Amino acid sequence: MTDAVARQMKDGGWNLVWCAENELEVAQRHGLRAQLTDALLSPKSIENPAQREKLDALVARVRSHPALYAYFLTDEPNASQFPALGKLVAYLRERDPDHLAYINLFPTYASNEQLGNQGDTVTAYRAHLRQYVEIVKPALISYDHYQFTVKGDTENYFLNLSLVRRAALDAGLPFLNIVQACTWTPSMRVPTGDEMRYLIYTTLAYGAQGVSYYVYCHPGHTGGIALADGTPTPLYEALKSLNRQFVAIASQLQALRSIGVYHEGVETPGTEPLPEDAAFRLFAPPPNRMPPRPQKGVAMGLFGPQAASGAAQASHVVLINLDYGAAVTVGLSARAPFEVLDAIGSGTWMPTGATRGELRFEPGGGRLVRVQP
Repeated sequence: MTDAVARQMKDGGWNLVWCAENELEVAQRHGLRAQLTDALLSPKSIENPAQREKLDALVARVRSHPALYAYFLTDEPNASQFPALGKLVAYLRERDPDHLAYINLFPTYASNEQLGNQGDTVTAYRAHLRQYVEIVKPALISYDHYQFTVKGDTENYFLNLSLVRRAALDAGLPFLNIVQACTWTPSMRVPTGDEMRYLIYTTLAYGAQGVSYYVYCHPGHTGGIALADGTPTPLYEALKSLNRQFVAIASQLQALRSIGVYHEGVETPGTEPLPEDAAFRLFAPPPNRMPPRPQKGVAMGLFGPQAASGAAQASHVVLINLDYGAAVTVGLSARAPFEVLDAIGSGTWMPTGATRGELRFEPGGGRLVRVQP
């Protein structure tokens, strides 16, 4: 975490970075928050008196640092590790209640042996999430899922999103999605900027409050955000705008409740169609004037007040063109005149004055729409 790296990340719209204790000042100089990495942040540290004393000293030194955001504990633990991790999370929370302890979970395509749970994909993964929440008692659910292979997209991306969304809602926790930004093996492909847009907006539609990318820069990986010498990749240039769009929309959704996510046009595992009484509906624009509805369908993430109980009470919708290969126009109708957030430019709401209109979408693009208050 040099000044040059921190400056590049800040300019690219990132706001949270991994760093060691001696790099916290660098992050602060550039207005970044830091996720602290240190070998002492391990369950073994609280079992050994000498190591526990060192851990206490570390927390005492950093807990008041303006750049500190979280403590990184581990990546993709087996369920057998949850009790020990839960003790460490509780230990850190007691000494520093203002900063979360970060753990990242497996995706749905992890094996039963990796998860430490039994059953089919949905059964094992639901059990894994439930045990994680009940035993570890985290402040955030984070997971990764990488679906872009050289042969096409794997089918359970939305299933994973839906299972994590449900677990987060039931636990009253925010969640974060780590998405693919590189290849590390011949079977995977480097995503395009349009595919990154699709990842950003699908993550938002399911109610995530954070997004992370695998990987910014790492040996043995192709693509990523920057090369080893610091040269930005095409994905960096795409994400400079997309990161800011994510923050603009997630900030608007933060106080709302995720009511449901619905897919129209193409169904995949974990998806469901829009209810008939939904506050927002789709219609097909005239084919002689506009391109047809996306070949891969449309996703609609409905949001509303915390007291909202169904799709009919939604006040906001994140509408997404799931076709990251083509720009399209989609017709939207609402129960009242609606307005569209300018997430790319001013960050302000743009009234349409109508209950029905046509919205243009970039490949994989999305819009946040709300009924006028």
